Amino acid sequence: MKQVILKSKNIYWILSALMVFGLASCKKEHSNLVGGTGAPVITSVATANKSKTDTLITITTTYDANGVATSKSDTNRTHSSVIAFDSTTTEGKKQNLYVIKGKNLGSVTQVKFNGVSAYFNAALVSDNTIVLSIPQDIPTGPDQPNKLTVVTLHGSVDFSFTVLTPPPTVSKVSDYNFRAGSQITLSGVSFATVTAITIKGTTANATIVSKVDTQLVIKMPATTINRANLIFTYASGTATSSQEFVDLDNAYTFFYKDAYQNGWSDNSWAHPSGLSTAASHSGTSSIVATYPAGGWQIEGMANWYPSVDYSPDYKYLTFWVKGGTVTHTLVLVGDQMVGGYGQVQNANAYAAQLIVVPAKVWTYYKIPLGARTSTNPNLLNFWANGTTSKQLGFFLQGQSGDVNETMYFDEIAFVK
Repeated sequence: MKQVILKSKNIYWILSALMVFGLASCKKEHSNLVGGTGAPVITSVATANKSKTDTLITITTTYDANGVATSKSDTNRTHSSVIAFDSTTTEGKKQNLYVIKGKNLGSVTQVKFNGVSAYFNAALVSDNTIVLSIPQDIPTGPDQPNKLTVVTLHGSVDFSFTVLTPPPTVSKVSDYNFRAGSQITLSGVSFATVTAITIKGTTANATIVSKVDTQLVIKMPATTINRANLIFTYASGTATSSQEFVDLDNAYTFFYKDAYQNGWSDNSWAHPSGLSTAASHSGTSSIVATYPAGGWQIEGMANWYPSVDYSPDYKYLTFWVKGGTVTHTLVLVGDQMVGGYGQVQNANAYAAQLIVVPAKVWTYYKIPLGARTSTNPNLLNFWANGTTSKQLGFFLQGQSGDVNETMYFDEIAFVK
């Protein structure tokens, strides 16, 4: 017996697929469609969706002892969710697909949202519909007229339609840590209509220092939280940042505000080390770490008294590092960690200990600490061998052909 499988699909025409080539075409200057000669009319705007049915036909062919074939056809039809083709709306999102409905639209020459032209394809125009997507560059916000305009060879028509402002989205930050009065620069999109920034879980608001659509500078308030996201109030509602920010005023800090904190001091194997004003991520100073070429060195800190006791409240170790001349992998070590404050080679370190440091730039690290009894390699388990820890360091394994390296560490803390 042999089996032959044939596939056929009965699919309703999908407007969004047409837009793949439609958006690539130039703006329509004159339609080939002969439409109505009256003034254009818009009756509604609707979302454009799709309905789809797939059919699988299986043909099974069998042969008897004399070689005579018999075929049997089985149909197995599966359906995706059927969505209503249109949903009337008076507001839309950028880059989404919409259908403008009305009369005398066939000779359309221009479609505008808030005075800015949108691109469309003549193949998606009839005398009663225009299908197009809202461009990314359409201006939005409370100062806009919220108006859709269609221009044809026989006139123009306006229709009340609001293009929603996309939510503020942060792609890059100057710092994930803050203290009362410090400034943070947020880079991203849709900041122009932001009117307020609240620290999530509090009633504290950050102050807007300056803003353009792609950058927002804020001054942070005093808070009682350990870490939280930012909530933006903007033209179309509220949005929450995906990034979490740490209030170092409420953290246990090793190095902060240009100085060692809580009894910690330099405990490096090579020199120069300790406090340096040659570079800093926040303020004027940081910790300089020197790694001689070919050396197996630990650069770090110690606190012989009062030390730092284990607490399940500590959730993360956070810090900034500025790399050297090339990218290196450091191993986090501590007197109560697995391997101790010693030369833990990369091959023997577990995942949470390995820190890849890119060259010449500041990089932020936020490493989960985990419980003392944890064996999860992605958790640092800083107190694996005891409840009181006195040392924290960064080990660089020597390699053939190494050069002398200098790195800088700033804003080192345990965060609850």
